[in-house]
Amino acid sequence: MPKILLVEDDPLIAEIYMKKFASAGFEVVNVTTGKAVLKAVAEGEYDLVLLDLVIPEMSGMEVLEELRKNPKYPPHLKIIVFSNLSDPEDRKRAVDLGANGFIQKTEYTPSKLIVEVNRLLQVFSEQEKNENKSAAPIAKTGKRILFIEDEPVFVDMFGRRLAQDGYDIVSHENGLSGIEAAMKEHFDLIITDAMLPHMTGQEIIERLKTDEKTSHIPIFLLSASLEAEEMERLSQSSDVFKAFLKTQITPTELAREVESLFQNNG
Repeated sequence: MPKILLVEDDPLIAEIYMKKFASAGFEVVNVTTGKAVLKAVAEGEYDLVLLDLVIPEMSGMEVLEELRKNPKYPPHLKIIVFSNLSDPEDRKRAVDLGANGFIQKTEYTPSKLIVEVNRLLQVFSEQEKNENKSAAPIAKTGKRILFIEDEPVFVDMFGRRLAQDGYDIVSHENGLSGIEAAMKEHFDLIITDAMLPHMTGQEIIERLKTDEKTSHIPIFLLSASLEAEEMERLSQSSDVFKAFLKTQITPTELAREVESLFQNNG
């Protein structure tokens, strides 16, 4: 039974989430202040901490920084920021301080949150298994993948898994530098986010497909926000080889899709 530490100071909201998690088979502990988070983590073991950023006594950022810097706390504790704050700077700071991910409250109903937490726990489990594998040299496939993604969490999750399969991963965090790399270097596959700084995923795809140097390269599109109908349209497009919702695909599943692409297309 997964054990979740839910950091939420609104009693009504906390009760809703706790009931939903309990009905899905989770053990949930709710704390309401920053200092209570530190005490709970020091005294108990948790599979995941859902950390709000606006809480009494200490801010969520301060709590996150303390959990990551103080050796008295478990170094491999999984912490997901769960907040109404959605500014890119908040996301970046949280990741820089050591958060394993960022969930915006307004984008998830309690039922959808359960699905996302289950997915994240599966991802973390895969990562731990991969980290515990023998340190034998990785056999290189000779395939190079350009990964255009501005969220460090996803670069780490997906990029590391693909690298473990022997692919040479080159990452860029914005569309302009990604396009520049694609024009200068050789790549066998391009994976791009749909929403990026300076240039959207759709603009990247259009640029790549209209240039003879890159028009032949298959493209995988990742998105955290596109509607299902739009994802289906893109999946059927000749410009996109496959499109995936980040919230519905794990690193291992993406790796299987990449392997299938190369097996079927040489």
